[in-house]
Amino acid sequence: MTYIYLIIGFALLTFCADALVNGSSAIAKRFHVSDIVIGLTIVAFGTSAPELVVNIIASSQGSNEIAMTNILGSNTLNTLLILGLTAVISPVFATKRTLHHEVPLSIIAGFSVMILASNMFGSINIFGDIGLSHWDGVILLLGFGYFLYYTISCIIKDKKRGTTVMELPETKSINIGKAIIYIVIGLAGLVIGGKLIVENAIIIARNFGVSEAVIGVTVVAVGTSLPELATSAVAAFRHNTELAIGNVIGSNIFNIFFILGISSLIKPIANYPNLMLDASLATASSLLLLFYLLNDHNRELSRIEGASMVIFYALYVYLILK
Repeated sequence: MTYIYLIIGFALLTFCADALVNGSSAIAKRFHVSDIVIGLTIVAFGTSAPELVVNIIASSQGSNEIAMTNILGSNTLNTLLILGLTAVISPVFATKRTLHHEVPLSIIAGFSVMILASNMFGSINIFGDIGLSHWDGVILLLGFGYFLYYTISCIIKDKKRGTTVMELPETKSINIGKAIIYIVIGLAGLVIGGKLIVENAIIIARNFGVSEAVIGVTVVAVGTSLPELATSAVAAFRHNTELAIGNVIGSNIFNIFFILGISSLIKPIANYPNLMLDASLATASSLLLLFYLLNDHNRELSRIEGASMVIFYALYVYLILK
């Protein structure tokens, strides 16, 4: 039954990712909000829901390594593998706002984990050898508060400017009521599907004697990042790469500021041997993305650059499992 549940989880993720893209895009058209903002909010939160569910459960049960590696591993996978594959399908174009604000904010989020988890501020982290304390969780949630403020400001500016949203190929006109139903079904299915995949993948992995940290940064990270992969792939095939990059970058910011913040508030997250390495790689992947976008005057992530990111991720996984 374990493998059957995995297949059901994959099916749910694929179907519900498509429903979420359709619903969120319809709302964007109705309220004249740009795709990148919708990607940074509704889609990003929806595709981060599996990470939230897994981390709340992991933190409550004291599975600190899974709680931390799930997020850091997901962010590395999101940027290198998912955005890389998206670019291979269709070159990803980034807006000036994405290049100058969202991507740098995802880098700041990664650095925040590195600084807070290093116990650099001893007066704040009073819990001894703990990666993220309750106070660290508060600091991360303050970062999430700023992200919400920034996103709402973008929405207001778009409305004032009357920003038009690009037409999505093969997307039928959907009324608001149906769009909301699509989003609700999409979010619910993503959570259920992600949970099925993660729970059963952990069972399979543990049967092979894999450590909790490795499970978290590989199996769990892959399982909870499948919504981002499915959503970004659908958006890429429809040549809506603004939604794809907004989904990935928004999810990375959500993962660290909101999900790690909530998780460490529930229960302080302890250090583990490879914490700084995993945090560094998550940050470095965003830095690589920024470098590629800055290196092109059209702010485009090409197919070759996307392929190189996929190769970097494959090397990362190989070194972990070696």
